Amino acid sequence: MTHATSAPAEQFPRLSSTRRKLANGWNRIGEQTRFYFLTLGSIPDAVIHYRTEILRLIAQMGLGTGALATIGGTVVIVGFMTMSTGAVVAAQGFTQFQSVGVEAFTGFASAFFIPRLIVPGTAQVTLTATVGAGATAQMGAMRINEEVDALEVIGIRSVAYLAATRVIAGTIVVIPLYAIALIMGFMAARVGTTWIYGQASGVYDHYFDTFLNTKDLAWSFFQTIAMIVVVMLVSTYYGYTASGGPAGVGEAVGRAVRASMVVGAFVLVAVTLAVYGQSGNFHLAG
Repeated sequence: MTHATSAPAEQFPRLSSTRRKLANGWNRIGEQTRFYFLTLGSIPDAVIHYRTEILRLIAQMGLGTGALATIGGTVVIVGFMTMSTGAVVAAQGFTQFQSVGVEAFTGFASAFFIPRLIVPGTAQVTLTATVGAGATAQMGAMRINEEVDALEVIGIRSVAYLAATRVIAGTIVVIPLYAIALIMGFMAARVGTTWIYGQASGVYDHYFDTFLNTKDLAWSFFQTIAMIVVVMLVSTYYGYTASGGPAGVGEAVGRAVRASMVVGAFVLVAVTLAVYGQSGNFHLAG
């Protein structure tokens, strides 16, 4: 007569569970880091072998597809969002400065805060919700349909073809998009201050030209490029590793958007502190 033997119970089940969770978390961080370095290392390969795919992705990210393309694509979305924030600068800046009798400084607020914080933050949220989420959804759908495995079978390096090309395309697309975003933000602030609140355009232009620094514009572009690289890396990772069928694609998009928002905000704060932490590059005399 044989007796069934059972596995001995763990002595400290809660401690073991916590240890496993920590180990899994570190493993996920390691997997993500490996994917990020592999993607960045595959960029030269993508430029050499997959130029056609890069051009296709540039057109798709800039103009969008389907209903998004009908209204003008990502260009219109980014322009509208930054125009809204520029209008908020005009409304809040003029009314708050007017309460202390220095409403002429509205031009200063526009030139000082829009390129440093407002437009970079707005562009990061907008690009995450459009370009980043779209990349995650596309790659997630390819993963669950086994198209990624099919690429590997026919000899195409999937990371270079899918992830590296999207990082390159996103970095290229963001430059003209961000230029449009800055122009729309500045225009909205000026129109709101001079047309709606009635400030003399000469007064606004004087303070705007005095405090607008070309170095701020250059660092603003650098901030946005750094953010879009991080956003595309995070978005492509979650799309590349999606699992669980169609529902898993939705979960991957949600995780990618949340992670991109957090990491993008961290990049914005880090670059801002690195550039303006010791010296704010602020000169009252212009």
